[in-house]
Amino acid sequence: MWDFSIHGALGLMARTAPFILLRMAVYFGVAIAYVLMTGLGAGVGWGIGGFGDEGFRAGATFWGGIIGFGITGAVMYLLREYTLYIVKAGHIAVLVELLDGKPMPQGRSQISHARQEVTERFAQTSVLFAIDQLVKGVLRAVTGLVRGVVTILPIPGARQLVSIVHAFLRIAVGFVDEVILAYAIRTRSTNAWESARTGLVLYGQNYKPMLKNAAWLAFFVYGLSFLVFLLMLAPAALAVYLIPGAWSAGGMVFALLFAWSVKAALLEPFAITCMMQVYFKTIEGQSPDPAWDAKLESLSSKFRQLKDKAASAVAGASSQPEGEGPITATGTAV
Repeated sequence: MWDFSIHGALGLMARTAPFILLRMAVYFGVAIAYVLMTGLGAGVGWGIGGFGDEGFRAGATFWGGIIGFGITGAVMYLLREYTLYIVKAGHIAVLVELLDGKPMPQGRSQISHARQEVTERFAQTSVLFAIDQLVKGVLRAVTGLVRGVVTILPIPGARQLVSIVHAFLRIAVGFVDEVILAYAIRTRSTNAWESARTGLVLYGQNYKPMLKNAAWLAFFVYGLSFLVFLLMLAPAALAVYLIPGAWSAGGMVFALLFAWSVKAALLEPFAITCMMQVYFKTIEGQSPDPAWDAKLESLSSKFRQLKDKAASAVAGASSQPEGEGPITATGTAV
C-alpha cells in the first residue's frame, strides 16, 4: 500500500518536540491573530456604524472585519519567507540528521543547531524561498506529465477523470517540495541550486512511488483536517458570537483557520517526515538519469531557471576571492 512507517514518523516527530512546539506556537498564533484582528476591525466598524442606522452599522461591522482579516493576511504574506527559513527548513534540517542516525550536538538547542545548518546551505532567506518556488514549479510540470498520460488512455470519461486526478495530485505534491529541500540539506552541498536540481531529477525518475505515497498522505492529512474543521466549528461559532454585531460570515472562516493551523503545525510535518523516509530509501544508490534531466528541462521553464542559477553559482564561486562569504540568490558574495 504505502512505503513509509507511521510509527517511525511519529517517533521522529517526538524527538523533534522543540520544533513541534515552535510550529504550534507560530501557526496557532497566526490563527488567533486572524481572529483578534478581525474582531478588532469589526469592533471599530461597529463603533463607526453608531453614526448611522442599523443597516449602516451592519455594513460597517462587516467591512471592518474584512479589513482586519486582510491586514493580518498581508502581514503573514510578508513573513512567509522568514517562516519557511526558520520554521520549516529548520525542522527539516533536524529531521534529516535524525533519519541518518546522527545525534544532536550537546549544549545547544535543536532550533539553534538547525538555524546554523540552514544558514550554511542557504545564505539568505531569499535564496531558500527562490529555490522553493522553482521546485514547486518543476513539481507542477511533473504532475502535468502524469495528467497527460491519463488523458491519452482509452478510458471512458477520461477528461473528467483527469481533472479529478490532477486536482488530487496537486494537493499531494504539496508535501514533496520540502523533501527536495531536505535533499539539498542532506547532501551538504555549497551549491544549493545544484542540489535542488539533482534532487528533482531523482524525484522525476522515481515519480511513480513518490506520487503513490504522496497520494496516501494527502488522503490521511486532508481527511484528518476535515475532522478537525468539524471539531473547530463550535469554538469558531463562540468567537463569532463575541465579535460586536455577530460577524456571521466568520464562523466558517475561523473554523477553517483553526483546522489549517493544526494541519500546518502537526499534520504537515508528519507527512513530510513520511515522504522523506520514502524518498531517501527510493533514491539510495541511484544516480541522476540524464534522460530525465533533459525531460524536465524541456517540460519546465522553472527547471531551466534552476539550472541557470546552479551554473551561475559555480561560476561565481570559481571567481570568488578567497575569504569571501557564501553566494546569495543573485550569485553575489556576501
